[in-house]
Amino acid sequence: MSNIRYWIWLSQAIGYCTTRYKQLVELYSDTDIFFEGGEPEWRLSGLFTNAEISKLNSTPLTVADEIISKCNKHCFEILPIDSPYYPKCLYNIDNPPAVIYIWGALPDIDDRLSIGVVGTRKASMYGIRSAHTISYELAKCGVTIVSGGALGIDTAAHMGCLAADGVTIAVLGCGINYDYLRENRKMRSDITFRGAVVSEYPPDTEPYSFHFPQRNRIISAFSDGIFVVEAGASSGALITVNSALEQDASKKIFALAGPVDPHFYGSNRLVKDRVATLVTDYKDILDEFDNLYVSEEIAPELSATNERVKVIPIKGKAPDNINGLKTDDLSELPVHKENLGLSEDESAVYYAIGNEPVHIDKIAEITALPIFKISSILTMLEIKKLIKSTQGRSYVLI
Repeated sequence: MSNIRYWIWLSQAIGYCTTRYKQLVELYSDTDIFFEGGEPEWRLSGLFTNAEISKLNSTPLTVADEIISKCNKHCFEILPIDSPYYPKCLYNIDNPPAVIYIWGALPDIDDRLSIGVVGTRKASMYGIRSAHTISYELAKCGVTIVSGGALGIDTAAHMGCLAADGVTIAVLGCGINYDYLRENRKMRSDITFRGAVVSEYPPDTEPYSFHFPQRNRIISAFSDGIFVVEAGASSGALITVNSALEQDASKKIFALAGPVDPHFYGSNRLVKDRVATLVTDYKDILDEFDNLYVSEEIAPELSATNERVKVIPIKGKAPDNINGLKTDDLSELPVHKENLGLSEDESAVYYAIGNEPVHIDKIAEITALPIFKISSILTMLEIKKLIKSTQGRSYVLI
């Protein structure tokens, strides 16, 4: 039985992004011995400094009880490092979290091919459209999209995946219930029906600046490859790349083909230095995982090309329920129809709309199309009974 209460207490006492938690699990076959042994056992373990032992002594167990109470109130899951369900890919890094807090249903990340999509918050329209389109296509092929839930590239990646009815994980640099980026509040909620919002920080934790570099190691651990869409010379996306390569030097890195522009200096440099594979479309990513394929049943629109299409299956069994909904119920939700003969702009608008209302302003942000053109396309899609309007100039699939 995992000791959730003790792991939370320990993380509150000595902090995050440390090797201590993994060392503790590997040193003690029964962690009760450590936790119940008190200061003599803590010193005997040889894992902690005098300052850290002082923190352990001064941190009451009630702080953990308060966090557990909050999680229970919001129906958040707490997954400790010694749980058999703790992701192996996360445990295998040097500094895995003592616990992770989960809103939604964490997919079987060890048995699904996952791509981390990262880039600048102040992204160009080219970067946003590319992140959305490529994430959409990857998700259609069963790839899990992992990103950080921030504005710009992160949002475009998550939204592209959701538009494809795919599975996505948002790893936050704050508590999973903290209203960071209110404009993304609905997106975070949508993600919980198609994946999970995850953090190593307890509920209500504010998004301090140093949390984000720490958060990036979890994104890279969850990801089989990192796709850098748009990154300047000092972009945080490059921290994720460095973290990925430190975790596994053979981990695959990708970068979007970008213009000669300061906003793309970091991503272009990755290609120039042969750290990253150049990406012009989603197949450039899938080609690097050519030991995995899907059948026509999974991706029928790709099988018509008369070529050996390398795309990724969903491996492992899907969870029986996601945030209270049975998998059978999810299969009854509206999905995007194929072979509709839509123009490029019409397709962009159509695939920006999912099972939850999307405001016209968000559609404009995703597609980079003017509002007047989007309005006329939305009218046409409504006439074709592909979407319907809801309150406040928002739209959903039907």
